[in-house]
Amino acid sequence: MSLTVDDRLLEQARRGEVDDAAFVACVRESLPYAWQVVSEVVARMRATDTGFADNQTPPPDEAARGQLLRALASDAMRGALERHFGVRLAFQNCHRLAAFEPGAAGSAERYATFTSPRAQLLNQSPELVDC
Repeated sequence: MSLTVDDRLLEQARRGEVDDAAFVACVRESLPYAWQVVSEVVARMRATDTGFADNQTPPPDEAARGQLLRALASDAMRGALERHFGVRLAFQNCHRLAAFEPGAAGSAERYATFTSPRAQLLNQSPELVDC
């Protein structure tokens, strides 16, 4: 399962739309490692004037890796995280997550470079074959 959903939130979803705050809280509680990585990357991005920061530290175990993959592979979760933090996220391999500040000088170019096929190829290493 990707998320642990309490009965109230599930019932709310059955009745109609769920607001972002409730959904983000569910993601934060269900995927604490993924939340931590995104939060840390965003905090580092905001601490600089570059409008960019990334994580290059592999997850400590497969459960953590799975959390990060689930959070960023889901359009709904990724979109909610981007709206919550006010950033654009990009993901390479099993752990290289980057946050980009929309509107920051060079942000669009940096995002295009980070998400390019060239960057993906250059980010490969034998240690990441099974990630």
